[in-house]
Amino acid sequence: MFNLTPMVKNILIINIGVFLIGSFLNFNLSHLFGVHYIFSDGFFIFQYVTYMWLHASFMHLFGNMFAVLIFGPMLERVWGAKKFLLFYLITGIGAGLLYGVADTVEKGRFSTDTEQFVDHPNPEEFYIYIHNYADGYDMVKLGDFADTYYDNPDNLSFASQAVSIVNQIYNEMSNIPMVGASGAVFGILMAFGMLFPNTELMLLFPPIPIKAKYLVFFYGAYELYSEINRTGGDNVAHLAHLSGMLIAFILLKYWARNGRDFY
Repeated sequence: MFNLTPMVKNILIINIGVFLIGSFLNFNLSHLFGVHYIFSDGFFIFQYVTYMWLHASFMHLFGNMFAVLIFGPMLERVWGAKKFLLFYLITGIGAGLLYGVADTVEKGRFSTDTEQFVDHPNPEEFYIYIHNYADGYDMVKLGDFADTYYDNPDNLSFASQAVSIVNQIYNEMSNIPMVGASGAVFGILMAFGMLFPNTELMLLFPPIPIKAKYLVFFYGAYELYSEINRTGGDNVAHLAHLSGMLIAFILLKYWARNGRDFY
């Protein structure tokens, strides 16, 4: 059904193999090999390479590898196996690095707010902190405690409990790793749209044809919108997706400017 090219086949095998190894061993590889916040105790520089071979779930793996399977072979036939692998690695690693920079800025503010509260706990700041950073937690339970703390602002026991809650939220939220090949996959999507802009693709939902250039535009617009309007519980690294597309665009323009005749 699918005319697999050698490097696409290898990428599929590695990603599926790593996922199966983690599943069979019942070992969460993302704690060691996923990209962590740069100031986290779990951060290692090699994670910017290893994160893109890990996936959080079967559906996460399936979605990414299906995209590689659909769009990757045509790019590999144009570029050859080595250049396709180079492109895949550059977009994947680059997306991880750009995400890491943005994550460091965001979590730097998170770290500062945590330190300030721990040094000077008070009910008003506790309300603000849980509103800003406690997405995914039991907000009813936290809200009830916040109300009780507000009614008893001088109670040292409540202040100590509030500090403990804030430290727990910070330690858990700042150590969530980012995994997945999505940065490289969105790079592949961008490259496909640039090299084959008028190729018609059939969507699954809804089942209508669409030109590759429009598909890339809609994907990019959706990811940008989702990143700007991020809601609680959204754990998708939209910025990594956008970073993969940006790096792919820059890389293809660079290759074209340096005399490559495939573009």
